[in-house]
Amino acid sequence: MNPTLVTRLDTTHPLWPGRLTARLGSDAPKELAVLGNVGLLALPMTGLLCSARCPGHVILPTYDRAAQWRDTRRCVVSGFHSALEQECLRILLRGTPPIVVCLARALPARIPSAWRVPVEAGNLLLVSCFGPATTRATSALATRRNAIVAALADEWVFAHVRPGGQLERLAQRAATWGEAGDRRETR
Repeated sequence: MNPTLVTRLDTTHPLWPGRLTARLGSDAPKELAVLGNVGLLALPMTGLLCSARCPGHVILPTYDRAAQWRDTRRCVVSGFHSALEQECLRILLRGTPPIVVCLARALPARIPSAWRVPVEAGNLLLVSCFGPATTRATSALATRRNAIVAALADEWVFAHVRPGGQLERLAQRAATWGEAGDRRETR
């Protein structure tokens, strides 16, 4: 990664996504490191979140949904970390929709090869609120990242939520934000 391509946004930056501060309050990050087309943060976004494990009957409808987003060029924001989310990212990358990848660690030293062309074309934005020393994702960092994903989104698709898990708490929190989210939960 070329460090000169990384942009640092703080709450005073004109491109700072105000939804983060409005929704997360004191839990909002004070700074984001971004790589790619920062303008994607201003687009209406669908947040995709899924527990690490999900039942089989959730998989195909979610893949179909990802293909629909790809074909309609809907901006999707996610951590793209769970197996289901990763496959949805592969589906999205077969087209040119705007995609925002929120990482549960610092921006990578090298951009994965499948991401290079979309980043250069302005269709993919990498976002992290973690400093360069945070090189490995943990459960706690993923929880923080998921809150950022949800706060950036205008609507949410919770493909599967494990009862009692951190995504269940996040779905409940997102419901209080007063937006019409798509809470597709399969238990």
